[in-house]
Amino acid sequence: MLYIGVDLGTSACKFLLVDDQGRVCHQVTRDYPLCMPRPGWSEQDPALWWKACLDGIPALLAGFDPAQVQGIGVGGQMHGLVALDGDGAVLRPAILWNDGRTAAETDYLNTVVGRKTLSQYTGNIAFAGFTAPKLLWMQKHEPELYARIAKILLPKDYLVYKMTGAFSTDYSDASGMLLLDVEHKCWSKEMCELCGVQPEWLAGLYESWQPVGTLRPDVAAALGLPETVKVCAGAGDNAAAAVGTGTVGPGRCNISLGTSGTLFISSDTFGVDATNGLHAFAHADGGWHLMGCMLSAASCNKWWMDDILNVTDRDYPAEQAPITRETLGRNPVFFLPYLMGERSPINDTDARGVFLGMSMDTTRADMTQAVLEGVAFALRDSFEVARSLGIAIPRSNLCGGGAKSPLWGTILANVLGIPLDILVTEQGPGYGGALLAMVCCGQFADVQQAADALVRVSRTIEPDAELTARYEERYQKYKQIYPACRPLFKQLAQ
Repeated sequence: MLYIGVDLGTSACKFLLVDDQGRVCHQVTRDYPLCMPRPGWSEQDPALWWKACLDGIPALLAGFDPAQVQGIGVGGQMHGLVALDGDGAVLRPAILWNDGRTAAETDYLNTVVGRKTLSQYTGNIAFAGFTAPKLLWMQKHEPELYARIAKILLPKDYLVYKMTGAFSTDYSDASGMLLLDVEHKCWSKEMCELCGVQPEWLAGLYESWQPVGTLRPDVAAALGLPETVKVCAGAGDNAAAAVGTGTVGPGRCNISLGTSGTLFISSDTFGVDATNGLHAFAHADGGWHLMGCMLSAASCNKWWMDDILNVTDRDYPAEQAPITRETLGRNPVFFLPYLMGERSPINDTDARGVFLGMSMDTTRADMTQAVLEGVAFALRDSFEVARSLGIAIPRSNLCGGGAKSPLWGTILANVLGIPLDILVTEQGPGYGGALLAMVCCGQFADVQQAADALVRVSRTIEPDAELTARYEERYQKYKQIYPACRPLFKQLAQ
């Protein structure tokens, strides 16, 4: 039997064909553009996602028997606002997770409604990337379009809708809308009233592995698949990646170095970080998790390599080659990775990227190293919040595009001072989506059983005591930079 896992990302949609032994038989990627119409804004046309599916899935099936495909699971970028009219047509480009236009709406929710009230209703405070502030922005700036809303979907749920006709979402993805009572796994009546959201706009709620329908006949024909293929509710990209890395059940940790960077800690009980620096979300395994999310992780490296250095053929390893063990933890240059503002744990839409410590003898390699270290230091900020809550993190899985860099993995292991496990199948949300589809189709009884059977560690990056000590000293200096820059960030934003 075969299963399809879909990873709906910010820059591309990745498709995996996985057999019932967990082997990735084929993979296909379809890229699409990101639109930034103004500084700090980030939008995408949902039609691009669907076009990627119509082209990518048939290509994925080339050389395989489509009749063997049993199910599809989608993991996708979170928080994006996909607004549909009464005919199911998209009203405007989706406002994405890394869009920072909602500073005023986020401030209103956190200060006027109040953090305590928001946390009581949803388990979280407002962040600019969340869906509810986007709706408030749309009310104010696009009232004519807002008045035509009939349904609100998240990005991966739009794909599920196009495949099945079902208006659905799962608890993990819905947790990031600021409209869900995460602890009780139901829509918050109070938040809907506060945000002017009609209950009928909201999708049906499911656990991630639950089936929401089968392929519509016209879609099945277009994709070259049987109409009997089941589509499960799927999960937000970080929860799906956690499933794909075996980060399920209590006390497990996964770090993702994707476009964004995340620290994901799974739990079988609901808990809220009193500082609200970490998000309290539902997990795709039926439990919950705490998560720190930085907006720009591997995207910082991509920006530096592609847009600034103009690296040819994306030969990033060649740029990293001059960085040796002797330079690790001794770099005089620091980098704040806040290219799109920042979420966890500082929640500052005005924050921006900064290089600090350059001199006449600063090299290209120094600045490349600073970018990698800056992302690692920013992830440690969330790591420190978790530790302050008494959460022990003795080790973690590592996934995402950045995990392909041995150098970056070494830096991160020593900045955090813990072993990092690299997995045999490192496909993040797509692989997690395929595992959810297996549970949906009865291949496994639950998500834990699927992860235990199929997820295997390939190698482990162990921290080095000397490097960890060097990075401890550097981190103590790094964490003073943002507080010193914060007043200037606010002045520059005015």
